[in-house]
Amino acid sequence: MIVPIEKYGIKLMSIGSLVDEKSAIVWRGPMASSAIRQFVTEVFWDELDYLVIDMPPGTGDIHLTLVQTVPVTGVVVVTTPQDVALADAKKAIAMFGQAQIKVPIIGLVENMSYFTPAELPNNKYYIFGKEGGRKLAEEYELPFLGQIPLVQSIREGGDSGTPAMVGNDSITKNAFIEFAGAAVRSISMRNANMGPTKVLEVVS
Repeated sequence: MIVPIEKYGIKLMSIGSLVDEKSAIVWRGPMASSAIRQFVTEVFWDELDYLVIDMPPGTGDIHLTLVQTVPVTGVVVVTTPQDVALADAKKAIAMFGQAQIKVPIIGLVENMSYFTPAELPNNKYYIFGKEGGRKLAEEYELPFLGQIPLVQSIREGGDSGTPAMVGNDSITKNAFIEFAGAAVRSISMRNANMGPTKVLEVVS
């Protein structure tokens, strides 16, 4: 079994951790799908509260492989406010809502919702448009899980390996706390109203 990286009480596995950072991973769909299966079945995850799988945009082989490999509880759709990103989010919602797949949408979260400079914490600048994610959630009658701001501390934390939740930026912390709380509530409601999930058999 592959032992995942663990820090701050979170276990992590990424293909980026297994290859040289200067190497390009050039894979066709079957290879990427094989990696997804391996990360799910051959990593020693042990006991988990949640297993979060960060998927690339799109509606292709990797997404189908996932729902055929593990019983997916639900999907959190991530978008940014501008129209181009919303178009991709709509495709993801449509894919997981298809009759032969039918994976419930836990909700939608809007990333890079607004820019807030550290020296002006009460100011919001809507660089990529305003409320696009919220309007999309309303259009599809999905729970809106929150808005994550575009702030420098998130980028700095990502570069240094310090998550926003252990940083000093209260604005970012509060945004993630609200998002996580809304997601957990939505998952609990989904589990209360639906039976256990099953691995899906998708006929191509």
